[in-house]
Amino acid sequence: MAVDEYLFRTLPAEPRTAVRFYQWNRPTASLGYGQIPSQVVDLDFCLANGVEVVRRITGGKLVLHFREVTYSVVSSDVETFTATLGGSYKRISRGLVDGLTLMGLSAVLADQAPSFYARGTMPCFSHPAQDEVEIEGRKIIGSAQKRIGDRFLQHGSIPLHEDEDLLKAVSFLRGDPSRIRMTSLSEALGRPVEFAEAAASLIAGLASFFQVDFEPIVFEASDLKAIGDLRCRKYASDAWTLSAREEDPVSPHEPTS
Repeated sequence: MAVDEYLFRTLPAEPRTAVRFYQWNRPTASLGYGQIPSQVVDLDFCLANGVEVVRRITGGKLVLHFREVTYSVVSSDVETFTATLGGSYKRISRGLVDGLTLMGLSAVLADQAPSFYARGTMPCFSHPAQDEVEIEGRKIIGSAQKRIGDRFLQHGSIPLHEDEDLLKAVSFLRGDPSRIRMTSLSEALGRPVEFAEAAASLIAGLASFFQVDFEPIVFEASDLKAIGDLRCRKYASDAWTLSAREEDPVSPHEPTS
């Protein structure tokens, strides 16, 4: 996530877009920018079971990153993505749907989420939100976005395998008999799906939808140092992750999804 923020911070004035797909080394719960940890994540369980906790610069609800594909899109290209949160969010979701279609899945964009989900402290994958991606009424992609002017960062989670029990344990839902309204790529396809296959299809879907060819990003030594410094100073810091939210000089209280 330090890489995501670095790409977002260093976007040039001229239109430019970067897309990433990555994995996590260990189970990690990520908090939305404005969430209060004690309300949404069982820190004692996480500490006892080797689950890391991190805070995002995007909004939204708690996400368990584990056996999944994480994607991110950072851009200053309003002609391609529109100048609004809702418009860019929807276009990226449609590109990801095209990637799922290439895998043989019938995914659609969800309607508006019920008020109890929008206002509650349930985790992200409890219910599909508006224009998130679902399969047969169950969320397959959960996303969040931050905008400053024409620049935005959107990133999200696409489960490869079902980890509902761990998600419930992390988010105070142990013993809750109700099923979280989520699915995974492996469950939806009825066969194991791993990162390389999923990422390749999602890249192809985005390339087709936006009619672009992707080129690799190569970080210079100075980039890697800046990313490492940001990781240590912010994302590895309890002051950022667990304390009451401090004002972020890069991110005033703009809308988040």
